[in-house]
Amino acid sequence: MTFRPLTLPGAPRPLRLALLTIVATLAAFTTVLLTGHTATAHGAPMNPGSRTFLCYEDGLTSTGEIVPKNPACAAAAAQGGTTPFYNWFSVLRSDGAGRTSGFIPDGSLCSGGNPTFAGFDLPRNDWPVTHLTSGATYAFRYNAWAAHPGTFYMYVTKNGYDPTKPLAWSDLESTPFATADHPPETGPVGTLDGHYDWTAQLPSGKTGPAIIYTVWARSDSTETFYSCSDVVFDGGNGQVTGVNGGTTSGGTTSGTTSGTSSGTSAGSSSGTTSGTSSGTTSGTSSGTSSGTSAGSTGGTPPTGTSCSATFSVTNSWSGGYQAQVTVANNGTVPLLGWMVMWSEPAGTTIASSWSATFSTMNGQQMAENADWNGRLAVGASTTFGYVANGTAPSSPPAFSCQPG
Repeated sequence: MTFRPLTLPGAPRPLRLALLTIVATLAAFTTVLLTGHTATAHGAPMNPGSRTFLCYEDGLTSTGEIVPKNPACAAAAAQGGTTPFYNWFSVLRSDGAGRTSGFIPDGSLCSGGNPTFAGFDLPRNDWPVTHLTSGATYAFRYNAWAAHPGTFYMYVTKNGYDPTKPLAWSDLESTPFATADHPPETGPVGTLDGHYDWTAQLPSGKTGPAIIYTVWARSDSTETFYSCSDVVFDGGNGQVTGVNGGTTSGGTTSGTTSGTSSGTSAGSSSGTTSGTSSGTTSGTSSGTSSGTSAGSTGGTPPTGTSCSATFSVTNSWSGGYQAQVTVANNGTVPLLGWMVMWSEPAGTTIASSWSATFSTMNGQQMAENADWNGRLAVGASTTFGYVANGTAPSSPPAFSCQPG
């Protein structure tokens, strides 16, 4: 089968030069030059919800822990840990360049060939599912955790698709049933309220279970996102079943614009990307380190791919401190990207950061590689840093590192 190629402009991703910010202290250091960066795109379908998104909503508890109730989501957690659930918007290949069949292996379509998300490739018929009507007009919604220009291509499985068998390219219709070329973006990025919206006609002549397979190809880089949305064509209007043991409302048919996120609202995030300074910090610098911490890989590390994050305080003063985090590739294959997660002590806020894209979700800090420091050879390392308002931790926070 030949899939229609997705053509991307060849322009390289620009490396933005940076905002210089002076962080004042009274002793050991006087200024710090903070280098800005271009945010990396992230996102996933919300209507109809992708496996990663709906499993995140299914598993999220009031304490911020992931405890899946849906059996398929629980199986994904058993295979790969819960870290991929928090990173539901990161099913990507930085070298994808819009490629589909022949690039992503059969059986790995839902993970985009990214072993971190391999648990979401499990062939099962009990994933959370969105109920749709064949041929109806539907309000699609795709989360914009970080915004970038690009085109969305939506494929659907052929009639007779069997969800209990590994998904192969031969299971999909070879031509997208709809595309959305640079659709409008609304809401703040880095939250559930930031998204792309468009309407399109669902494929006609469809009945029973199916997968809507979405490819988001950026037009300013080779980064490409892949996702599976489990649906059933049974005359539904966007209802979602299999999340939290109940039914919720999703995007609607007949061309309406509700397109609201399915599932619970517990996962809403107030995080924004940072990378600029919110001002200067004064006080007395101690110029000493308060300790370091070796980070561990979240979940179950995929075969051959592993990274670690090590924290150290490089300076501190009354009411603030400066930290550095070293990310190392301690696996056996090169890293294409990384994301580090940790929780700051209560009352601590990050004032400025550099060499990574920062965001916050459910009180957890996340730092993702910048455009220029995501690729790490085996044994190589890079650093990012930040300045925080608050007391330097007496014990290093627990850091986790996820390969991208």
